[in-house]
Amino acid sequence: MPYGIANHAGQVSFNEVTAILEHAWSAGLNTLDTAIVYGESEQRLGEIGVGEWQIISKLPAISESCTDVAAWVQKLVIGSLERLGVTSLYGMLLHRSQQLRGPQGDMLYHALIELKDQGLVEKIGVSIYNPDELDALCPHFQFDLVQAPFNIMDRRLATSGWLKRLHQSGTEVHVRSVFLQGLLLMEAENRPATFNRWQPLWEQWDHWLANQDKTPLQACLGYVLAQPEINRAVVGIDSLKQLQEIFAAIRTKIELPPASLISEDLDLINPSNWSEL
Repeated sequence: MPYGIANHAGQVSFNEVTAILEHAWSAGLNTLDTAIVYGESEQRLGEIGVGEWQIISKLPAISESCTDVAAWVQKLVIGSLERLGVTSLYGMLLHRSQQLRGPQGDMLYHALIELKDQGLVEKIGVSIYNPDELDALCPHFQFDLVQAPFNIMDRRLATSGWLKRLHQSGTEVHVRSVFLQGLLLMEAENRPATFNRWQPLWEQWDHWLANQDKTPLQACLGYVLAQPEINRAVVGIDSLKQLQEIFAAIRTKIELPPASLISEDLDLINPSNWSEL
């Protein structure tokens, strides 16, 4: 699907996806992040062939009217495996972690455990939007894998203490929104006017980058990859050229950004709120 605030090209073509995957694999990447609700993602990956990759997918929200949770989970996962053309997944996450605290929560969790027992999934976990979700979940459920947003301006996973706690418990941590959906990579003149309300933060960002003599791409990747507790950084791209730029940028070391270069304003750091700006 067309995705990302900085994406002007629309859905990535089949040939471009193939070239991206071939280059990524040859350069040492081995993990793909997708989801059942990500448009044609699973089907297109299956058509290209991703049998050697570690694939992580996500279950959509379960309907409150669902009476057989285990059967619902099984049907969706089998469907994912068939579309992807693989026999098992590296990880299966819940897109709506709060459903574990609902009336179907225990059945949903046990259905995920069953996937592991059947060998259909190696790791189970949740994709969260706010570390506060873990405060309610972790006392009751054990996760092999947690995916969460994390970037220079959104450091809640670290400041909350959860990044360290997850790492110490042996939970694999994958972080997404490294570029804040591309917003952190945009030139000032291309940044949508709706984000002007955070102008002091943008000015500090630009000033720090200039002092470091680093590009936004180098800074975003350098900061995330410097965190030893993070196992994977999930990046979104829509061209082979972008992937090549990422590989070039990760060779750059940066100094830690100032503590003031941070925001906890959910209107900025949670892209799901952008449509309301």
